[in-house]
Amino acid sequence: MLKDCQSASDFVTGVFLHPLELGKMSGMIASITGKLVLTTNESLHIDLNNGLVYEVHVPAFVVTRLASRVGQTVTLKTLHYLESQNQGASFLPRLAGFLSDEDREFFALFTTVKGIGNRKALRALAMDTGQIAMAIADRDTAFLQSLPEIGKRTAETIIASLNGKVDHFAASGAYAQSTAKDEAGIDANEDAMSDTPAPSGAMSREALEVLMQLGENRIQAMNWINMALADEKDRPADVTALIERCFRIKAGS
Repeated sequence: MLKDCQSASDFVTGVFLHPLELGKMSGMIASITGKLVLTTNESLHIDLNNGLVYEVHVPAFVVTRLASRVGQTVTLKTLHYLESQNQGASFLPRLAGFLSDEDREFFALFTTVKGIGNRKALRALAMDTGQIAMAIADRDTAFLQSLPEIGKRTAETIIASLNGKVDHFAASGAYAQSTAKDEAGIDANEDAMSDTPAPSGAMSREALEVLMQLGENRIQAMNWINMALADEKDRPADVTALIERCFRIKAGS
């Protein structure tokens, strides 16, 4: 891969490191398909059935979304990045995975914000990226602050940096629908999903706000919301139904 860079320093600090530039390099893994054998808090282990098992780091909401698919075939869109170790003394290559090309594109854009690196971005994306895009478009700092590792100042920086750049992700709920349809391809043996429209990000944000007002932990509440919305064929019709399902998930029913 060094042949694509002008120098070794370019390899570390330039085209290889930042997701927006990764597409300019040849030989990168664009996607990965295999059996999901393990999930952790931050990654998935994918068995390629050729003696190789890849650890793929994914956004927080993806872990929740795919937790029930262990043992099934999944497909992730991927990109490479280098993670700094020992205050920059060394770098560890990582593979990040996403449910769709749009998720990967949003992640690349999200990491252009000052102070948001690759690992922080993966942890912060605890909700569907379409919902986060809508929050940015709506200048909803409260929603952004509800995400892991995002404080008030960072939320304001995200809005200042990305407002006006995420409209195509959020417009008319189309992004949420396209993401859901991409997820249908995760398991090649699954039937095609129905064309039932995906709920708006506003519904999820309102449900999260209510759950937090009721004293629920924001991270746990976001996990419940993602689980409640995971079945495209049986989505809650409104905020009340979504909250009720979240409490059923909490109760283990």
